[in-house]
Amino acid sequence: MDDLLIPLRRWHRAGTDFAVALLVDAQGSAPRRPGAAMAVGDDGTVAGSLSGGCVESAVHEEALAALEDGTPRLHTYGVADEDAFAVGLTCGGTLRVLVRAYRGEAERAALVAVLEAADRGEAVALATVVTVDGAPDGTQLAVRPDAPPDGAPDADPELRRAVEQDARALLAQGGDALRRYGARGERRREEVTVFVRTFTPPPRMLVFGAIDHAAATARIGAFLGYRVTVCDARPVFATPERFPMAHEVVRAWPSEYLASTPTDARTVVCVLTHDPRFDVPLLVEALRTPAAYIGVMGSRRTAAERTERLREAGVDEAGLRRLASPIGLDLGAVTPEETAVSIAAEIVRTRRGGTALPLTGLEGPIHRAAPDRLAGPRRR
Repeated sequence: MDDLLIPLRRWHRAGTDFAVALLVDAQGSAPRRPGAAMAVGDDGTVAGSLSGGCVESAVHEEALAALEDGTPRLHTYGVADEDAFAVGLTCGGTLRVLVRAYRGEAERAALVAVLEAADRGEAVALATVVTVDGAPDGTQLAVRPDAPPDGAPDADPELRRAVEQDARALLAQGGDALRRYGARGERRREEVTVFVRTFTPPPRMLVFGAIDHAAATARIGAFLGYRVTVCDARPVFATPERFPMAHEVVRAWPSEYLASTPTDARTVVCVLTHDPRFDVPLLVEALRTPAAYIGVMGSRRTAAERTERLREAGVDEAGLRRLASPIGLDLGAVTPEETAVSIAAEIVRTRRGGTALPLTGLEGPIHRAAPDRLAGPRRR
């Protein structure tokens, strides 16, 4: 649903009615994870995607019907359904999709709170009641870490409190979840199902070394949704003109900048400096951070010499094992752009827990439920 914030904001400001189809559950080989969403404007315009094309046409029709009568809808699409080939879901998975219309200010209260929090760069969770006693519902509650929630004014106070607590817990740890409650918020009951989707600012990619490889890495990092910073101590090289895809270019001694800037468990650090004067103090500092990925460029010989320098600087074996050195996967990369792809592939593998092997030589589902290993709140 992150992809939809821009069009939803535009439609809301224009006073346009729209519907949102939210993927609340996915079983088997599903192409998208729960939390994916597709929006349809009252003129039929589409934004976002639920399945990469499998069920979009059928969902588009349901969204237009919801806009017509305002009634929420819950549909299950799967290969076992007699209409599976009609909707195109042939990958073997099963999707449950809630379709909800936003036709006026009252129906948009929680969503507007999410859009406003996004504008301010604040973390927020959107809790959507999927079903009550098996019937589609669509009631929504916007929950922020340290502010009263917005929406769902008629909800049972105990249920509202239980959803609020779970939403704040998900904001703290990151990720989305389908929760089940009793009518008054009791845990381990099945009367009410609620899908909680979290929205937080984008994760950071810190690229050190203002070289051609850094420019290519910044481009692919921005493409993957990171907020990219390029840092180098040399003013003649660290210029915004050389790194147009970076969100910021910093002229500073790398280790000093890293010590002064925020990092979290989703931050990725790419050290491309090739200079022991920068590399060793920078990596010592990087290993003090919670960064999920720390990659370092260099040949085998450079990596071995750098490892000895890091040991002399007091880095233990556990710290050395955190380093991706040399950086990237073995793709046979030669150009800066190809090298950036190999770095990005290693970051994705680290995050998603993939094997990095060709799919043609593997068995089992392609889209498997894997933990997000660059943990922490997922960002916009």
